[in-house]
Amino acid sequence: MTASAFTPLASLVGGGLIALSAVMLMAFEGRIAGISGIASRLLPPYSDGAFAGRLAFVAGLVAAPLAYAGVTGSFPVQTIEAGWPLLVLAGLLVGFGSVWGNGCTSGHGICGLSRLSLRSLVAVLVFMTTAIATVFVTRHLL
Repeated sequence: MTASAFTPLASLVGGGLIALSAVMLMAFEGRIAGISGIASRLLPPYSDGAFAGRLAFVAGLVAAPLAYAGVTGSFPVQTIEAGWPLLVLAGLLVGFGSVWGNGCTSGHGICGLSRLSLRSLVAVLVFMTTAIATVFVTRHLL
């Protein structure tokens, strides 16, 4: 098991940028900044004229490591100790959970909780409990 780095400044700046993007999307578009919903509405059928905004939002997520590398001179270090089969399974389960729960961690955890949504509170409690149990089982019981 590897230790996690304590990065309070980077975490504060990153959290602030996430909050700013969520507030701006709500203020200017009246939309919740749920990443799974934004990404899923990039696929047809298109229900409104907001395709360019959604594409820009997702492109910003993809471009973030490039911007980081441009500022620091290196890409962020990511260490994943799982093989491809487990990562594919995890991705499918997260995608299924996002659809089944009508939202993801950003939609429920950031935007829903800040709006005092009971549904979001229940969703966050369920996925955080599941995440904690999964980490415990994989690190201590397997």
